[in-house]
Amino acid sequence: MTATGPTSTVPGVVDVVALGESMVTFLPSRPGRLADVPSFDRAIGGAESNVACVLAAAGHSTRWAGRVGADGFGDHLVEAIGAYGVDVSLVRRDPDRPTGVYFRTAGDRATDAHEVAYYRAGSAASAMSVHTMDLDALRSGRVLHVSGITPALSADCLGLMRELTARHPGRGPLVSFDVNHRPGLWRDAADAPEVLLELARGADIVFVGEDEAWDLGGPEAVRAALPEPGVLVVKQGATAATAFHGDDVTTVPALTVDVVAAVGAGDAFAAGFLSATLRGLPVRERLRHGHLMAAAALTVPGDLATPPARDHADRLAALDDAAWGRLRLGPGWTQAGDRADEEAPTP
Repeated sequence: MTATGPTSTVPGVVDVVALGESMVTFLPSRPGRLADVPSFDRAIGGAESNVACVLAAAGHSTRWAGRVGADGFGDHLVEAIGAYGVDVSLVRRDPDRPTGVYFRTAGDRATDAHEVAYYRAGSAASAMSVHTMDLDALRSGRVLHVSGITPALSADCLGLMRELTARHPGRGPLVSFDVNHRPGLWRDAADAPEVLLELARGADIVFVGEDEAWDLGGPEAVRAALPEPGVLVVKQGATAATAFHGDDVTTVPALTVDVVAAVGAGDAFAAGFLSATLRGLPVRERLRHGHLMAAAALTVPGDLATPPARDHADRLAALDDAAWGRLRLGPGWTQAGDRADEEAPTP
């Protein structure tokens, strides 16, 4: 790794290169307001690196590209993400800017009681640009996975994202874009929808939650606004996910899950869908693998979970519709094999 900028050596091809900011996450030792929590446990967080870690744990070759500070937190991120089997050779160390960190409460993100305190302004990742990142190396995967978090970090980051999502002949890998609309990150929140739609239109595979789709009014309306991507996946919360693939539309119901923590599910869903895409599975199975990976994340306390073994996931993804509808997954299910209670009817 160089201190500030790109190198001239393009690494070998991997399944997925994931580009984005990763931060050190501080998780509360008990429920309560941030003002009242006495101590925190350290973890890692980052939408794109989460995808890389899950895919690596599922047996794919992955690379995470980003920038971190030349500090202890940067050391921790590189070491922790690398420990999942992710290639971190594209990570750049910034001698002048710090690694981003954030603190959050233990409550569900969907409630008003949930708090997140970000310390990422002026972070090393905000200096990602077409000049500080090696564009050829970023395109060294079969898939390049990015998200709508990166363009919110700085004007340079937005310029990098525009370059990577620009459609031109022979641009290289499939571009996977998770909208990840985080209004609080944008200096001018009113700009976000237009910018995110622009970037999504340049991608080949797009993931968007129905709740972050700018009140467009359902999957069909989202597709009408985004006709360009070859594959558009609209996540409908705990209900279903719908994929538009050419002229085909496929909807797969979500699983019944005994939720431990509602964090990391969107990243895990994207990883499951991309894993099945890389394996050439049909769209219905891609959606089912997305749901299964999301269920793995939902049944552990943190963002990252051990995915089910591939043959286990394949067996569950191949169930008929009735058996799929009866699945109920709880903590430890990824290690349990084909237990009978996984196919018990939902109460």
